[in-house]
Amino acid sequence: MFSPFERLVAGRYLRSKKQESFVSVIAGFSFLGIMLGVATLIIVMSVMNGFRQELLSSILQLNGHMNVYAQNRPFTEYDAVRHVLDDIEGVELALPVIDGQALLSVEGSASGALIQGVAPDDIEKKPILKDALIAGQFKDFNENRVFIGAEMASRIGAGLGSKVTLVAPKGKASPFGTIPRSRSYTVAGIFDVGMFEYNSNYIFMPMDAASRFFRMKDTVSSIEVFTDRPYDLDPIKKRISIATDGRVAVSDWRDSNGQLVNALQVERNVMFLILTLIIIVAAFNIISSMIMLVKDKGQDIAIMRTMGATRRSILKIFILTGASIGFIGTFLGAVLGIAFAQNIETIRQLLESMTGKELFAAEIYFLSQLPAVIDWSEVTSVILMALCLSILATLYPAWRAAKLDPVEALRNE
Repeated sequence: MFSPFERLVAGRYLRSKKQESFVSVIAGFSFLGIMLGVATLIIVMSVMNGFRQELLSSILQLNGHMNVYAQNRPFTEYDAVRHVLDDIEGVELALPVIDGQALLSVEGSASGALIQGVAPDDIEKKPILKDALIAGQFKDFNENRVFIGAEMASRIGAGLGSKVTLVAPKGKASPFGTIPRSRSYTVAGIFDVGMFEYNSNYIFMPMDAASRFFRMKDTVSSIEVFTDRPYDLDPIKKRISIATDGRVAVSDWRDSNGQLVNALQVERNVMFLILTLIIIVAAFNIISSMIMLVKDKGQDIAIMRTMGATRRSILKIFILTGASIGFIGTFLGAVLGIAFAQNIETIRQLLESMTGKELFAAEIYFLSQLPAVIDWSEVTSVILMALCLSILATLYPAWRAAKLDPVEALRNE
């Protein structure tokens, strides 16, 4: 594509000379702009992909992909419905649960807690809890023993064997009015699912204990359904409706978390557009530096033309000169961005230790560590976009150089 002569001249123009220092400074800023723009875009998009994946993964594994429940009546036939769900194609697991809220009372202070009642035989089947138990054993999950999150345990100073008191939302009627109902439970396990919100608010309780606490005799709130295709649930929902003759209602994670997913997608798209402006600004810097280079090299261009260089050759020389800035900047930016994204948690911890400040608050971002997931197709798109902008930025200055009249250029010298 480029002859040795064209590569030689382009390389000479890329190297700085004392009389061309201003042009070289602008070219240097163009190079840094492309490099930092590509690196920043890769890092930010990887972090946002990490946030999205971690949040959705935790939500899906903890709450199920779909919930099957009875509308406007107690869900008493849940056991029969569960057996029907187990035979439906695409359904991997169906767990009856009791969901409710309670007041956690500890030494005079109180805070809200989300309670989920699960059968002792089913607690270990919940995907997110398989490897999340950091203290205690699944076999101890029975009677009046509960599992609490690591953040909750730290906040209330509880450990294995500690007692926690829960106050039911519905009190007991008496001649003197409604009396709050409370019951003490023993902490049999502590879990860490990697999500601050769940670690600080969730309590898992045996099904029988939850049934007594919420006064839900022989009923459950819903059946959590886990599938092999969490992002393609419509066919499975249709099978469930047919298999149960429409006797139950079905909702999926998109219904309860749709706003969160849409917000993440919108934020991701906006950030991509904003950070792309960095690369576009750097591309304009390439145009400026190349126009100045063409103006500065007018005599050289005229001499090369009189010695037999064609307009096409001059065009290719300046395209190669400008594109080299963008290509090298894009390559180094991609390497920097990928390396930063792959080690972002280590870098965060290092910066926090150096500055003594918390850069990533788990209670704000809902995650216990900074996630980053590199989408290689996205990285490829960023690189191709930067390369295309770099090439486009050189076309006009290169065209100006090729159109330069050697007679006029030498006459003005």
